Parts: sequence; structure tokens; C-alpha cells
Amino acid sequence: MSVDSQISGMLRQIARQDVIEIGPEQTVGRVAALAHVAEQYGFAYGEARRAGHKKALVLVRMYRDPSPEARVRESATLAAHPQAGHGGTVPGMRQGALKPLPEAQEAVARLKDRIMYDAMAQAADKRQQAIAWGYCAVLVLVLLIAGMPLGALFGGAALAVFLGGAFRLGTVRRQRIARRLTDAGFVPVRDEVGRQRFLAPGQQLPGHANPFAS
Repeated sequence: MSVDSQISGMLRQIARQDVIEIGPEQTVGRVAALAHVAEQYGFAYGEARRAGHKKALVLVRMYRDPSPEARVRESATLAAHPQAGHGGTVPGMRQGALKPLPEAQEAVARLKDRIMYDAMAQAADKRQQAIAWGYCAVLVLVLLIAGMPLGALFGGAALAVFLGGAFRLGTVRRQRIARRLTDAGFVPVRDEVGRQRFLAPGQQLPGHANPFAS
């Protein structure tokens, strides 16, 4: 899908909805760039999750920010980029591409961090880990039933080492992202199910009426 088509589709959502979805996308960088554009139209990042076959894609949800600052930002963007999505300029991006301009690179990088942190949390939750270890147990059982005790021993051990390393690597990566977000001024909070999230100063977790009121 072309950049103009994606921007046009997102702007149609923005015009009629208070909650929009961006994606699913294969790359976090691309969905982060689109999320940054949505922010210029008065929206704020809400959450990200894995989607699609084998959870290989990323879907981002954005919420309309009711603050006066967001309304001013939206009005300025509409005035400065009247042809966005129709061959014109797009806020924060090089024309015709989802590549951040120098002044937008830091903001897009932090959005990318927030998206990655939330998406990785989905893979790290206890339910997903339990499913992964369940597959390991099933493999061992199948090999034992097939009369392959050595295969069950070594196959199960190899898969257990792989899963343990993958979960550990994910934890380390999330810790690094958390440090970058904290250093950039984002605030760690716990959501309603106990997951750690990072919010901009003054932002609250999405709610029903006024999700970003301070």
C-alpha cells in the first residue's frame, strides 16, 4: 500500500472516530511513523499488540487527546498540510515516504520504543509463556509415545534451553527500552491487569470518557 493511501485511510478514521487503529504492520518503525503523524492531528498513543499470523504484525491503537494543546496542534497541522494523503506534505515526514524529518526523529524513536515495549510485553506474559512451555511438554510426550526416549530427552532439553534464552533475551531488551523511556521523561505505571506501561508526563492510561486528561 502506498504512503498516500495509508495516510488517507488514517485521516478518514481521524475525521470520524475518537479511537483509531494503525496497522497491522510488519515493521515497528513504519507503524511508529504513522503514529507520530496521528499525534499531529490531535491523537495520542494508547497501546500496541501483536496481530496476524504467528503474531508477526504490530497493531497500534491511538486515542483522541481532548487537551487544548492537542486541538491547537490539530488545527495547525490541518492548515499546514491541507493535501496530506493526496500527494501533499505529511507532518514530520519526508514527502512521499514514511521517513521522519530530522526534527521528528527523536519523537518517532520514542514512539517506537513504547510500541516495542508494549508488544514485547504480550509475548512475555504468563499465559504466553505457559503456552510455550506446554508445547515443549507435548513434544517430549509425543517422542516418548513414539518410542524415542533419547529424542525426547535431547529434543525437550534443546527446546527448553531455546525458550529460556528467548524469554531472557526479551526481558533484557525490555529493560533497555525501559531505561531509554525513563531517561526521556516517560513515567512507568501499571495498567488494570498489572502490565508496566510508559506514559508521557501528565498523560493517564486510556479510560472511557477522557483518556488523556491530566
